[in-house]
Amino acid sequence: MALPTLRQPRDRRLQLRATASEEALIKIAAERQGVHVTDFIRRSACEKAEQSLADQTRFTLDEEQWAAFMAVLDRPAKSKTRLRRLFSESHVASRRR
Repeated sequence: MALPTLRQPRDRRLQLRATASEEALIKIAAERQGVHVTDFIRRSACEKAEQSLADQTRFTLDEEQWAAFMAVLDRPAKSKTRLRRLFSESHVASRRR
């Protein structure tokens, strides 16, 4: 799910209540990013919603989606040189000793 584009009308209203300290925090963050509070809240909420949906551990697929998913899983693995090299290196914590 992608964030809405600027071409779509913003014709829906969401309301929320916040404490004074939450309001101040949001206003400061929006100001530092150079955006209006409304844009900051909307973008932040959409990003969080996308992360939340991406973190789901259970998905429902129709037959066509399931077939496409299985086809990808059944493909032969590709050799990734950079990945093989990465796994052959010692762990970063053990290199600092």
